Amino acid sequence: MESAGEPGNGRPDPRLGAIMSERRHLFNLAYRMLGSLADAEDVVQETYVRWYAMPRARQDAVDSPAAWLTKVAGRICLDVLGSARARRESYVGEWIPEPLPDRGEWAFGRSDAALAADPADRVTLDESVGMAFLVVLESMTPAERLAFVLHDVFRYPFGEVAEIVGRSPAACRQLATSARRRLRATRIPATPAARRAEVVREFKQAWEAQDIDALIGLLDPDATAVGDGGGLVEASLRPIDGSEQIARYLIDTVGMPAGLTLLERTVNAQPGLVARQDGVTVAVFAFDVAGDRITRIWGVRNPDKLRPWTTPCAGESPPGRAPSPERESDES
Repeated sequence: MESAGEPGNGRPDPRLGAIMSERRHLFNLAYRMLGSLADAEDVVQETYVRWYAMPRARQDAVDSPAAWLTKVAGRICLDVLGSARARRESYVGEWIPEPLPDRGEWAFGRSDAALAADPADRVTLDESVGMAFLVVLESMTPAERLAFVLHDVFRYPFGEVAEIVGRSPAACRQLATSARRRLRATRIPATPAARRAEVVREFKQAWEAQDIDALIGLLDPDATAVGDGGGLVEASLRPIDGSEQIARYLIDTVGMPAGLTLLERTVNAQPGLVARQDGVTVAVFAFDVAGDRITRIWGVRNPDKLRPWTTPCAGESPPGRAPSPERESDES
């Protein structure tokens, strides 16, 4: 049987190390594009399958394997997004991107081999994986999303973006501009991370105490809460709007059942909460905070999206940070 390093003719591939080192970059791109660790892993695997399906002569003719891999991965993401939109039309209730744990909080007790095998370990944490950011990306067209992520997140110049998206540089520039406009329309003033953590902690304590007045005080009057059960577990099928309505839902409908514990954890590089029922993760909550009030809550209950959270977590750990982009942008 041929190995990945010996495609076609049995000769070892001298560029194997450089090619495989792109895996993390490809995974980071695919997760931001798709909001799903499983789908991102599938995209990366398919990208490498296509590389090694080529004869060695065609591989050798590729000037930049890294650029080729990114181009193929980006186009696969476009195809996946097209089919994903159709699937999400039949999704039961609201669809929320898969919540991402911080390695420092979920890796406790796992072997190095398990860490290396887990796709979540390949995602670099920064604001571009924040739940609010990913939710806005979901509102974009596939081409708009890819042009924006490649240029504004990964700093590809529009000439290279055009090669991947399959449109002219000018068209890609317009796509990215439109995407930025969507982000600006939803962006709220940044709240320091320490204060966000304090607000989430106060929210946790109020929920545990079943203190409806404290919950209402911590929620913006126009706050929105969205749940995602995927039809597999109970969750609100529609967003809940308003501080009092959200607080009453948490107190009257969810409550604080026996055996339920709330843990402060980093969720998509931001302070969040993990709910465990008798030691099993049953929900992950991400928050958007403006000043001293919570403006948005995303509660993921779909068990298919909670697999990276099933291992007991370690104590609190600050979120990771992405390295400075190596590529120069030709437009801010």
